[in-house]
Amino acid sequence: MTRLKYKNNQSVLVVIYAENTHRVLMLQREDDPTFWQSVTGTIEIDETLRETAIREVWEEVGLKIAEDAVTLWDCNEVVEFEIFPHFRYKYAPHITHCHEHWFLLAVEDEFKPILSEHLAYQWVSPEQAVQMTKSPNNAAAIKKYLMSSAPL
Repeated sequence: MTRLKYKNNQSVLVVIYAENTHRVLMLQREDDPTFWQSVTGTIEIDETLRETAIREVWEEVGLKIAEDAVTLWDCNEVVEFEIFPHFRYKYAPHITHCHEHWFLLAVEDEFKPILSEHLAYQWVSPEQAVQMTKSPNNAAAIKKYLMSSAPL
């Protein structure tokens, strides 16, 4: 008998921004082209949060990050959010919420990502990124860490 494998409801969000332009990388989802977001992904079995963030950046935009990279910053923040109904089929039937751990990744310059899971990308101002994303928590992370007056 084949068992369905459901996604873990623990995930990471990695907001990538270019230090020289202070613009944010936004990705257009394949499964919902009206949905733009930062890098996100599910934590795999026996994987640390940092390992997940590094793997997801590699898988989604083709950028290799060293395990000890100081430009990948764990915000030590986790938010709970309701999974959009049209994405719930990926999770066990009783799962309606996800816990997302926030990371920031500073890159020196904007780069052309190698897309494997998304239709398109744009480098935009933090204000534009907040307007583009359907994800309230993605918007909140950008507002908190890239639109505040506090330096990173």
